[in-house]
Amino acid sequence: MISDLQSVLSDSAKGMKKSAIRELLKLTKDPEVISFAGGLPAPETFPIAELQEITQEVIKEDGAKALQYGTTEGDDKLREELVKLYKKQGFEISEKNIMISTSSQQALDLLSKIFINRGDKVICGLPSYLGGLQAFNAYGADMIGIEFDKKGMRADRLEQKLAELKAQNDMPKFIYIIPDFQNPAGVTMPDVRRKEIISIAKKYDVLIVEDSPYKEIRFEGEHQTSLFVLDAEGGVINLGTFSKIFVPGFRIGWVIAHEDVVDRFVKAKQTTDLCTSPFVQKIAAKYMEKGYFEKNLKKTIALYKEKKDVMLDSFEKYMPAGVEWTKPEGGLFLFMTLPEGMNSEDLFLKAIEQKVAFVVGSVFHCNGKGQNTMRINFSYASKEQNVEGVKRLAEVIRKEMKK
Repeated sequence: MISDLQSVLSDSAKGMKKSAIRELLKLTKDPEVISFAGGLPAPETFPIAELQEITQEVIKEDGAKALQYGTTEGDDKLREELVKLYKKQGFEISEKNIMISTSSQQALDLLSKIFINRGDKVICGLPSYLGGLQAFNAYGADMIGIEFDKKGMRADRLEQKLAELKAQNDMPKFIYIIPDFQNPAGVTMPDVRRKEIISIAKKYDVLIVEDSPYKEIRFEGEHQTSLFVLDAEGGVINLGTFSKIFVPGFRIGWVIAHEDVVDRFVKAKQTTDLCTSPFVQKIAAKYMEKGYFEKNLKKTIALYKEKKDVMLDSFEKYMPAGVEWTKPEGGLFLFMTLPEGMNSEDLFLKAIEQKVAFVVGSVFHCNGKGQNTMRINFSYASKEQNVEGVKRLAEVIRKEMKK
């Protein structure tokens, strides 16, 4: 090893940080710990029997191509199936508007590589998805957080900030939004707010990045229209993934955007991994073609609704007064807010001692705040574990409030 590794690191490498969630998960390996920490799908939603069947079919019918290099844009059949899926949601797109990525996290990295120079401004929510914040930070972005209300990112605060930045001749590269069952807040942005934000973005000529990893997992309320559909002029880049709605182990994500933007993603991806695994892409394509995807998705939605209902009922029964939480209409998370002055980081190790885990909310705030918040996942643990975990967490909080 050279004497000073730090001296030869790139600026990007120096800016990289380990995922706080991944590090926290190391503390939850004890099988007795009930973990609300990871954004993990329930293993019982994985269609193992169907995938065994389809994998054999792919090997038998298309083995040589499945095991060969593929195009950077992605498997033709998979993109065709995704076009069909998104057309049901109102997207007017073709295969040319889609590039397959190795998970949506790679798409976030490529997005950053394409658009962010060190010091560039990026607008994101307070709070916002940690994986997005990490990707933007690694490329040196100066992230500006916009506060939330019950409808998501506040349009008035967004316009105020964009006006300030325009006056300073320092406009952001894009606005990063998770409009459906936001991670970590769990809130959904209604169409009226989406239209406001699109109008503001057009006024200031700023791109919108719509990260939508589990829009399909809605178990109550009304479906809201994608920002991509509401815009219809190429001003929105939409990111999707199979990780939460199919299986995370395939690591398949995608970018939907104007053809010129997709071309930029293709060039950036070619320097990264050339192509996403053709083998898993062909399996996923056949899975969709045979109608298994939508069938299994219905089961997933029903299961997650049950788990969410059980958890919310437990919160109502056991959480002490002064604690608040969101009531998501879909997705995998809810967000808790503790009374002012309490710190979820202080609570974390005490919770681990009581065999329950969560993610501290400060990691989702680009401004370093949110110390009295935490993210809770309800999809992974069993319904019985959700009840017991809430009991344990409530007792930890109650003891801390008495100090």
